[in-house]
Amino acid sequence: MPGPDTDSTLDALRRGDLAGSRSLALRAGLTEFPREILGLADTLEILDLGGNPLADLPADFGRLRNLRVLFCSNTRFVRLPPALGDCPALSQVGFRDTGLTEIPAESLPRRLRWLTVTGNRLASVPAALGERPALQKLMLSGNRLRTLPDRLAGLPALELLRLSANEFEALPGWLDTLPGLAWLAWAGNPLDSDRVAADAPALPWARLSLDGMLGEGASGQVHRALWTRAPDVTQPVALKLFRGAITSDGLPEREMEACLAAGDHAHLTGGLGRVQGHPDGVQGLAMRLLPGHWQALAGPPSLESCTRDVYAPGQRFAGAVIVRIAAAIASAGAHLHARGLSHGDLYAHNVLWDGGDGSAVLSDFGASAFLPDHDPALRALLERIDVRAWGILLGELLDRAAPGEEDAGLRQLQGACLDPAPHRRPGFAALCDRLSEFHRVR
Repeated sequence: MPGPDTDSTLDALRRGDLAGSRSLALRAGLTEFPREILGLADTLEILDLGGNPLADLPADFGRLRNLRVLFCSNTRFVRLPPALGDCPALSQVGFRDTGLTEIPAESLPRRLRWLTVTGNRLASVPAALGERPALQKLMLSGNRLRTLPDRLAGLPALELLRLSANEFEALPGWLDTLPGLAWLAWAGNPLDSDRVAADAPALPWARLSLDGMLGEGASGQVHRALWTRAPDVTQPVALKLFRGAITSDGLPEREMEACLAAGDHAHLTGGLGRVQGHPDGVQGLAMRLLPGHWQALAGPPSLESCTRDVYAPGQRFAGAVIVRIAAAIASAGAHLHARGLSHGDLYAHNVLWDGGDGSAVLSDFGASAFLPDHDPALRALLERIDVRAWGILLGELLDRAAPGEEDAGLRQLQGACLDPAPHRRPGFAALCDRLSEFHRVR
């Protein structure tokens, strides 16, 4: 049953009390679109209709001329409504877990920047996606896709692409034509189905005791826990308990495999073992516990920033701290690719640091994937995609350098990592060598 808050919002809408609203969320068991929403055409920018048994939008939905963001996840749409293409300002569209089987070309707004259709039944996407030059974020995980249209090649703004848990037997051959691609996920497809899970110790649930939650992400919750390894031997750990459902990045079991396969490294969170025997069958992974004062370097992207992390207002970094963080994450990247892994989500919000001198680790393997064994050119390309993400991270740090602390050499190095031609970017090993010179100078 809908709660009183959602009922009262619908009542207020029908009375006209919400005139002038810029944002509206309705979860009131809607089976039909409330036409009173169209009365907000002059002001409405964000509309969330998720969680309703709604299956269609009116043909004149385009009257919402200022609408920028539309969420219709967990509804009953099997076809992306063509009327979306009539919305002149619409740039972000989210139809996750609706049963979607079709995306008509005419349903794609001209200013489309961010499309999320994770967890549906799509066997294809329209070639018209390649005619949306503002497209920056395309989230297609958990569908039935085998290929993508060649017309997506060369999209100038596409930076984040999620292809996990589909039916790809090969990655698109035109990935090297995407000058901005920095975050790519593809695990859980037939192209990597022959991987064997890393051998890791089992942690019986009975030997784990939870001691408060450390954080929460798309794939699950991370708790502080105490692992009783032997009658008189205990070890504090960070314990991630997975929700079990596919996320926009991929599958929980693939995340665990990648984290364990990454092995031990000073600048990775690292996996200690899998949880065994959870009473509800929940999957879990134990990781080393970081000091309590460590924190995420930044917050995840917002609706406005799309693919860019959000830093604390006024955040500034000393030059030596920038070098240490950059070197730590480059070292983690070099280690991962040497072990045949791509990270796929190298972001400041996945970097945990000490908040002081620049000690840092890379976390969250939700978008990680195993590299192809017998294609050196593709392995090199996939590394350079991760390198671009590292370059964006370095640029964000340099943008927040304390007065007089920005280093021209680091800015030049960042520029090399953002080269629109992936093959011209340095690899992680070369970055580590270059950064060691900055360490010596400082």
